[in-house]
Amino acid sequence: MMTLARNKRNIPNEKLMTDNSSLHPNSVIAELEHKRERARQGGGQARVDAQHAKGKLSARERIEVLLDPDSFEEFDMFVEHRCTNFNMQENKVPGDGCVTGHGTINGRIVFIYSQDFTVLGGSLSETNALKICKILDMAMKVGAPVIGLLDSGGARIQEGVDSLGGFAEIFQRNVLASGVVPQISVILGPCAGGAVYSPALTDFIVMVRGSSYMFVTGPDVVKTVTHEIVTQEELGGADTHTHKTGVADLAYDNDIEALLQTRRMFNFLPLSNRSGVPVRPTFDPADRVEMSLNTLVPENANKAYNMKELLERVVDEGDFFEIQPDYAKNIIIGFGRMEGHTVGFVANQPTQLAGCLDIDASRKAARFIRFCDAFSIPIVTFVDVPGFMPGTHQEHNGVIKHGAKLLFAYAEATVPKITVITRKAYGGAYDVMSSKHLRGDVNYAWPSAEIAVMGPRGAVEIIFRGKFSNEEEEQKLIDDYRAKFASPFVAASRGFIDDIIRPQNTRWRICRSLSILRSKNIQNPWKKHDNLPL
Repeated sequence: MMTLARNKRNIPNEKLMTDNSSLHPNSVIAELEHKRERARQGGGQARVDAQHAKGKLSARERIEVLLDPDSFEEFDMFVEHRCTNFNMQENKVPGDGCVTGHGTINGRIVFIYSQDFTVLGGSLSETNALKICKILDMAMKVGAPVIGLLDSGGARIQEGVDSLGGFAEIFQRNVLASGVVPQISVILGPCAGGAVYSPALTDFIVMVRGSSYMFVTGPDVVKTVTHEIVTQEELGGADTHTHKTGVADLAYDNDIEALLQTRRMFNFLPLSNRSGVPVRPTFDPADRVEMSLNTLVPENANKAYNMKELLERVVDEGDFFEIQPDYAKNIIIGFGRMEGHTVGFVANQPTQLAGCLDIDASRKAARFIRFCDAFSIPIVTFVDVPGFMPGTHQEHNGVIKHGAKLLFAYAEATVPKITVITRKAYGGAYDVMSSKHLRGDVNYAWPSAEIAVMGPRGAVEIIFRGKFSNEEEEQKLIDDYRAKFASPFVAASRGFIDDIIRPQNTRWRICRSLSILRSKNIQNPWKKHDNLPL
């Protein structure tokens, strides 16, 4: 009212607003607060209660969990749909079923949109899509990640092609933002039809077990067309997509856990492709000696060991964030820190399929490597691989082309690349796993490393077929082959291995190499884009 009084003194001749005028500031403020409250209510308390009964949070509650307290600034709260078909003009809610804006996670900016299932099932309208597009455009403009919280019944049928056009506008921006800013999709409810393609275009997908689903066509359509009877969970649930298809990266038991783990993952990610990796203080010394690594690899080359133990003992404070832990378990990917700097890790897992590369493992690792390269995240690779998985299933399903994806990703990457061969590096798999020949910057081997075309026994059986009469002669030939070809000294003598290191010193050797490589700067030949073997 003091401001209003000043205006009266400053403009004595102007016709002043009266308390009864609809344009009076108090009236506008009252209407503002009414609309804000209406937007915050979404589809109403009864529908919010229904969300809670399903174990799900509301759209705004999810934002509160994900972002720092009081950091969220909402955009387009008063946007309403423009549809008049089927009397839709009588069914309008401010915000139109999607909450958009920006906030911070641990003080770092992020743009966010959260679909509200309580408003028309979270269906995508033309205006709803424009809100999401605005967020994506702003994120690219300022260089900040985007997180989408998806809970939607799909396209708003009442709007027809306008809704479909809205999806396509979002897809286009997902593609343009790819490799520019990190994009994370958190699936917290249904996601069906055309809606699934936006998360598929983003970098990471997080799902919730029992309440989130992704499929192009639902169970009813599947039954009609193919006569298959399948549940939503079997068709496109979190376990299906994290174990079988690899569509999703992570799955958790409830909304809160999924959102908190998304916060944790966000901490590892750069804000954009120009910002550099995040750095956080650490009390873990770079030169820490880890004596337990000296006994990690068994003396018997046929015995397995858990590569995750190596990763957790090498990274800062044992904090390793694994991506896709339930899919293609024969290879491990994820983020850790070295001297406080984010690093991407790729490692063969000897406990699964002896660490062999196959179709799924190649695709999984290749995509992760390309993400790291796009955002200038250094890549550390731990190698224990006996080769590619043999068999008609692999060959008939295109292991050649899928394996080439992994090779392509490593060869294309210009970020610092450090490789440590812990045990086996056989055949073409040696080449593929970030070898010196694919522009590996620093390549180490443990004393237990075996680098050869194939394992000693298989090689002897081919080279000396029928030329030994007993097991004793065969074993002597195997030992001779191992000494001549499988020893790390052979590769080191040709410069393919930069140094043979003690396992206990692995952490500080990697840290020192990464420190030197932070100024690395190489460019690939100019091209419009590459032609990745899809």
